[in-house]
Parts: sequence; structure tokens; C-alpha cells
Amino acid sequence: MKTLFILQRYKSVDFFALAIKHIIWSIILYLCKIENQLKEVILVIGASGQVGSELVTALRKIYGETNVIASDIHSVNPKVRDHSTIIHSENVEAEGPYIELNALDKNKIYDVIKKNKITQIYLLAAMLSAKSEENVELAWRLNTLSLSNILQLAEQKLIKKLFWPSSIAVFGHTTPKILTPQYTIMEPNTVYGISKLAGERWCEYYNKKYNVDVRSIRYPGLIGWRTDPGGGTTDYAVKIFHKAILHEKYESFLNEDTALPMMYMPDAIRATIELMETQQENVKIRSSYNLAGISFTPKQIATEISKHIPNFEISYKPDFRQEIANSWPSSIDDANAQYDWGIQLDDLFLAVREELGVLLPHLLSVDLYIICCASLNSDSWPGPRITAISKIRKFAVIT
Repeated sequence: MKTLFILQRYKSVDFFALAIKHIIWSIILYLCKIENQLKEVILVIGASGQVGSELVTALRKIYGETNVIASDIHSVNPKVRDHSTIIHSENVEAEGPYIELNALDKNKIYDVIKKNKITQIYLLAAMLSAKSEENVELAWRLNTLSLSNILQLAEQKLIKKLFWPSSIAVFGHTTPKILTPQYTIMEPNTVYGISKLAGERWCEYYNKKYNVDVRSIRYPGLIGWRTDPGGGTTDYAVKIFHKAILHEKYESFLNEDTALPMMYMPDAIRATIELMETQQENVKIRSSYNLAGISFTPKQIATEISKHIPNFEISYKPDFRQEIANSWPSSIDDANAQYDWGIQLDDLFLAVREELGVLLPHLLSVDLYIICCASLNSDSWPGPRITAISKIRKFAVIT
């Protein structure tokens, strides 16, 4: 009877007409989204760094080259000039605008915002963990005052959204090292970690008190070959590939069994943009989101490289960065990010393929099992990560 009632109720409904209306509304919503994107003007501060150089490229594919302004402290920077889409040029319309900009110059940033009608800022300028220990005062000023300046401008409603990256450096020796949760003990003992933890608290404060739409991710170590590492504790994961090709040997500044969370750069870029594009109500955490990656050790990478470069040798000479690494987590729980805005990083392990595929083009295959064996054999890793590994065992590298 219930089924008959339903059929009778919808007997006169023109489902074809409903489908047409649905299609029309879908097109309208899509065009509105495109229109809104074209209205956005984005400023990336610190654009010539490891993250910025790839983020600008990705953003310009979405919003258009002239709507994404790259900026850095250098007026003529080879890292900027050599990049295909971040070029300091008089013809900014053709190649994408670049502005010389000091992240600590609040007045100049204000002028850039007003002149260019900036709606979003990605504040990437920072001094990373290793370099921060060598220049404490400058690191503290750059990492905290630059954020404070932008938060104050956002409070004045000069921009709509702000992205600011935090780091796993906010954790410390007292933090649980395996599957570090979103909310836990946070007692960083490095300048970089202290500055990032302070920044997280300021972000949450400005959101709660002034309704500033600020969004953040705690980046793990980032693996990418397009730019040189920027002075972080996880830099070895990039340098080792270059040294293997050029010299067939590498001296690691970390012990052979030091496991740290890492992430493939394109995944970090995608996660960043997805967080910024999600609806405001989906962003439940205004300090910074945990974001998981894969964990491996210098010894595991060396073992894999040796399979393809038989003469490759690795030695270990831990320095002050070892103590920094000892205070960081071995793996991260990012359940909140997955639940709140749906981030899924199923292709994390493409990092290894890209590094070896670009730097070792003579290889015929790349076996990921050895490098990822710690994750496969551990019960501490979330399901999606293990599923991803099981999908990707070998890649053919086209020469």
C-alpha cells in the first residue's frame, strides 16, 4: 500500500522537467562559482620558497595568472625568475605579477592590498627550524610579527581570508609520538616550534574575537624537487636524491633510524587549496589542522636508492637537527581534517616516484614496498594510508 501511495503521489510529476531544472541550476551554480573565483585576487607572501613556488602555479590555474600576485623580499631572485609562472617582469599581464615585498612591512602590505583589491592572502614567509636556531631574534620576529600584521589587516576587513601554515614543530618531547592527535600536550623546545605555537593561538584568538577567517595546516616534512630545501630538519629527504645522482654518497645529519612524517608536495598544495576553498562553516579548527603523511627513515631511503645506484653510500653524522627531530612526532592523526573538510591524500607515495623519476630517469621501475614497509607493518597507521600503499607497488618510469 505504501509503495502504491508513493507511485500515485508522483504519477503526475514530470521527471524530465525536474531533470532539466536540476541541470540548469547546476550550470548556474557552476557559473556563480567561476564568477566568484574571477573576483578573487590573491597575494602570496613568500612565493619563492619551497611551498610558494608550487602554490602560485596551482592557484593561477584556478584563478588566472593576473589574479594571483606572487611576492617575496627579493627584487631579482633566480628562484623566482627561473620559475615559469613566477617571473619578475614589467609585462606582468603576460607572465603573472610579482611584487618585491617584505613580510614585516605592514604599511607596504596595506598599500598592496588596497591598490590591487586583494581578497585572500597566503602568508608563507618564515624562517624554518634549523635556520631559526642560528638566528633566534630574526626568526621570532619574522615568524610572529608577519602573522600579527596580516591578522590586524584582516581584522579591519581588508581581506576576506588568510592562510598561514603551522608545522609539526609545535609538538615536543612530551607529545605522544605515534599517531599524534589534534589536541594534545604541546611543549615545543625550538624557536621555530615556539613561534608556530604562538601563531596558532593568535589565529584562534582573532577568529573568535574578530571573526577573522584564518585557516591553517600543520605541515609535516615536505618532499619536492622543484626548489631547494629551505633550511628545515626534514631537508635530508630531498637532498639525499640529489647527492645520490651527483656524488653517489650522502652524509645524513640525522640518525639512520629517525622516522619523521613526510608529505608529497603536490598533496600539500592540494590540501592547502581545498582547505581555503571549503565553506567557512566546515572549518571547525582555527588554530591549525593536523595533516598526516608517511613516515620513513634515512636508512630506508638509502636502501631503496642502493637498489638502483649500487655504489651509493650513506654515512651518518647527526648534528643539532637530530635533537629537533627527536622532539617531533613519528606519525600524525588527521581525523579532524578528514571529517571537517574531507581531505583524502591517497597518492602520498607518488613522492618517491617523482623524486626518482625526475632525478633517476634511467631507472626502469621504482619499488615502493621497501620505503613504505614501516607503514605496512605498523598497526598505527590510518586505513586510507595503508590502502593507498597497497594500490601502488611499482611504477614504470618512462625514459
